[in-house]
Amino acid sequence: MSLASVPVSQTPESKFREYLASRPKPQRFTEQQREMVEYVFAKHSHFEAEQLIDELKKAGKKVSRATIYRTLLKLVDAGLLRRIELPTGTVYDHDYGYPAHDHLVCEQCGTMIEFQSEQIEAVLRDVTAAHQFRGTAHTLVIRGTCAACNAARSVKRRMVM
Repeated sequence: MSLASVPVSQTPESKFREYLASRPKPQRFTEQQREMVEYVFAKHSHFEAEQLIDELKKAGKKVSRATIYRTLLKLVDAGLLRRIELPTGTVYDHDYGYPAHDHLVCEQCGTMIEFQSEQIEAVLRDVTAAHQFRGTAHTLVIRGTCAACNAARSVKRRMVM
């Protein structure tokens, strides 16, 4: 399932600029950061930091490795991206401009499937209300085996028998 973007009041760039300006020690928005934010939010995809470094180089963007890692942390802190910890490493996902969603991750092929569930959202609202807790975000990752890998495994078993 591919998620459609949702209307937002600010562009990712202006939201990030606002975040940087509101820090205890305001920070400037650099040209490298602008290029990175523009590139990351041009399409909705999950990515690893090293993958982003390679893609920016191929696109002719001159953004240093250190700037990329520092800016990713700030984009997460600003609520624009979220970190998803997987056994294979950390991936980043858009958390701004897209509806609340969760992920299924295939441990065989690495496929990541986004899904939305009103039932999960309702349970989370009930749990947080029961504990008088104000939830601001959550990350749910269900690990297992996708349909394609399950089918391939079934075919392999039948061939062995």
